[in-house]
Amino acid sequence: MTVTDEAARRRGIEVRSIEYVPLAERHGKVSHIGPLWFMCNAQIATLATGLISITGGGNLIWSLIAIAIGVCIGTIFMAAHSSQGPQLGLPQMIQSRPQFGYVGALLVWLFAYIQYAGFNVFNGALGGEALGGAISSKQASNDLWIWVVTIVAVVIALVGYDFIHLFERYLTMLTILVLALVSVAAIVHLHIPSSQFDLGHFSATPFFGQVGVAAGYQISWAIYVSDYSRYLPADTKPSHTFHVTFWGSALGGIWMMFLGSWIAVSYKDIGSNTVVDLQRVANKLFPHFGTFALIVLAIGLISVTALNMYGGSLTLISSIDSFKKVNPTLGIRIVTLVLTAALSLGFAVLATSNFLANFNDFLLVILYLFIPWTAVNLTDFFIVRHGHYAIGEIFRPDGIYHRFGWAGIAAYVIGFAAMVPFFNVSGFFEGWISHAWGGVDISMFIGLPVAAICYWLFTRNLDVDAEKVLADEQIKEIEALASGVRQ
Repeated sequence: MTVTDEAARRRGIEVRSIEYVPLAERHGKVSHIGPLWFMCNAQIATLATGLISITGGGNLIWSLIAIAIGVCIGTIFMAAHSSQGPQLGLPQMIQSRPQFGYVGALLVWLFAYIQYAGFNVFNGALGGEALGGAISSKQASNDLWIWVVTIVAVVIALVGYDFIHLFERYLTMLTILVLALVSVAAIVHLHIPSSQFDLGHFSATPFFGQVGVAAGYQISWAIYVSDYSRYLPADTKPSHTFHVTFWGSALGGIWMMFLGSWIAVSYKDIGSNTVVDLQRVANKLFPHFGTFALIVLAIGLISVTALNMYGGSLTLISSIDSFKKVNPTLGIRIVTLVLTAALSLGFAVLATSNFLANFNDFLLVILYLFIPWTAVNLTDFFIVRHGHYAIGEIFRPDGIYHRFGWAGIAAYVIGFAAMVPFFNVSGFFEGWISHAWGGVDISMFIGLPVAAICYWLFTRNLDVDAEKVLADEQIKEIEALASGVRQ
């Protein structure tokens, strides 16, 4: 740690990035994770994921059932990743090296970075629209607010881990109050036809489409989760980390998606402008409440954008490290944050209504890419290696995890290929099985088990016991070195 880094750390600025977090620096409470993951879903962008069934011809009751099922399924996988953080003390994506290799992990890191950038473009544009709509109706004002959203998010991400958790905890309390009032306005003032509660009106295509998008939306957080649990004490019970993450994320997701579906059946033009729809509903409670609600929820978008900036920076550092060894200082964090912000800002300002309208398609494609990864990563952690990794080897190009992990790469490719016939991205691609089934997309339920089983079969000859011995030796060496540096 350089003199500059030490000074920054004393001012509360995080200096670590992709490296292991020593036990002496572990801190925080597992309960702090809940508000963070609640806020990741309790924001405007999540509303849109609750519209899939309604816009596809389904009714409200089956939409709500599909949302609940999809969110719970997806969050199980996402929360399982969260339990990896305290045990390994590493960011999420760097943990892909034992499965995909020192260089091979670039495959999933590229997809991750595209996801971070894509979400930032969408969140920046939507946040700018929300703040611009609350304060001014001019497009120029919206562009100005996109700059504000991006800059504030970069500052939050730069200060880092502890400030992100603190910011989310306080924002959660205000957001719950606002969402409760908006929900009351929607329930009391919006007319819902009785046919929307008819269980006899079931349509498979919108139902499974909603289940898939809701589950996939939750799984999309899997590339983030260990980033925000890696500083917790190593003796944190995995079950505690899992449950707090699960309920925080699931409750936020279900609430916002339910609200989106509820509003959708009341406005014929729902989805044409999510910001305007939400403001109209909030204003039914009392005048100008919609403006206040938009501002609060736009701040929620800022917090999510900060997480994308933070994760994008870690992923970019990891990628650079695959080609040239990186000294993970504050300086490299600043450079990668600025690059990520510049990319996101440029596309957000230029984003057209067509991009925003097709965001769900973008989301589906990204989710298709990460379903095999989450299967491989979780199978390796919980079934193959049981959480025992040689931390030092993760940062060695010629270490035991090799440059290319062919077992992980092959399992990923096979899992992805098995999903293709079940894909259904409207206006872009429809697999032959999905087409034969009238557009039903169950690709997630194919890719997860296929990739997991293949990886398990491909790693049957691993000498896991020897790896565990090496892992124990290396963690002692790393901790001893960290202790010496502190002294």
